[in-house]
Formats: sequence, C-alpha cells, structure tokens
Amino acid sequence: MEYILIFISAIFVNNIVLSQFLGICPFLGVSQKVSTSLGMGAAVAFVMTLATIVTYLVQIYVLNPFGLGYLQTLAFILVIASLVQMVEIILKKVSPALYQALGIFLPLITTNCAVLGVAILVIQKDFSLLQSVVYAFSTAIGFALALVIFAGIREQLAMVRIPKGMQGMAIVLVTAGLLSLAFMGFSGVDGGLSSLFGLD
Repeated sequence: MEYILIFISAIFVNNIVLSQFLGICPFLGVSQKVSTSLGMGAAVAFVMTLATIVTYLVQIYVLNPFGLGYLQTLAFILVIASLVQMVEIILKKVSPALYQALGIFLPLITTNCAVLGVAILVIQKDFSLLQSVVYAFSTAIGFALALVIFAGIREQLAMVRIPKGMQGMAIVLVTAGLLSLAFMGFSGVDGGLSSLFGLD
C-alpha cells in the first residue's frame, strides 16, 4: 500500500509541475499539441526513471562513503547529461524508429529541472531504491498528465476568440494557474489514504 500511496501522491497531490513548479519550461514550451506532449511525456518517463536509479546509486555508493555529499548537485547534473547523451546514441544505433519518435525531446530533457529535482528529492525523502523508482516513474506520469491536459486546453483555446489583451502567453499563464488550482483539489488525498490503510 505504501507504493500505491507514493504513486497517487506523486501524480495528483504533489504533481511536479502544478504543485512543485519544476519543469515549467517544457510545460509551457512543448504543450501546443497533444501528440507532442505525449512524446515529451514518454521521453521524460524513460529518462527520469533511469536517471533516478543511476543518481541514487551514485549518491549511496560514491558520494556518501567518500564524504562528497556537497558535490551532489554537480554530480547529478553531469550524470543526467551523460545519461541522456548515452541513451540518445544507443537509441540511434539500436532502435532508429524510437529515436525518430522521441526526436528533439531527448536533448530537451537535459535542461528539464524536473529530472534533477526528482533525483534530489528521493535522496532528501530517504527513499529506498524501489521507492525511488516508483516515485520517479509516478512523477513522470504526473508530468505527462499535466502536459497532455494543458496541451488539450491550448488546442481548444486556439479555436476560440480571445480578447486582444489576453492573447499569447497571457492566456497560457492564466490557464496554467487555473490548472494548478484544479490540482489543489487533490490535496489531502494522500493523508486520507494513509489513515484509511493505517500507514500514518
């Protein structure tokens, strides 16, 4: 039940974009179309899960034993950037179709602060490796969900008349704020589930 709680909490209650405000750049930049958002969401899920596993192992087996915890952020950035490049090279050789499908999204993930944020959060929350993987994957699903919903709304907005003063980024930011408020409705769900299953 603990893993289900982590799963639900990461997707809805503590959504990485709408509650913790990480990964805003791709959220605003890659959300013009639902198809593009799905591609970005899939790429983020893959890289975020893989990066969390590798950075967790680096923290536990390299940084902690040698007293190099102060290098965490730098080490994690280097690991994530290297990992994205390695995944890109491997996909290009092994599966050109998947590489073409992910396209520009893989390089964009290198600059996605949500990936680094999750890698650091699992260490701060003192999760085990399995909990970290569940949290990272759930967070990526939450990111993809927010991205797809936002892209769907933006596609609809493109077909309606918007007052001149609200056109462009203004209506996008207002919509993002309203979506964030909608997700606030899930706050307390994790506490309720904890009480229900006696996990608190």
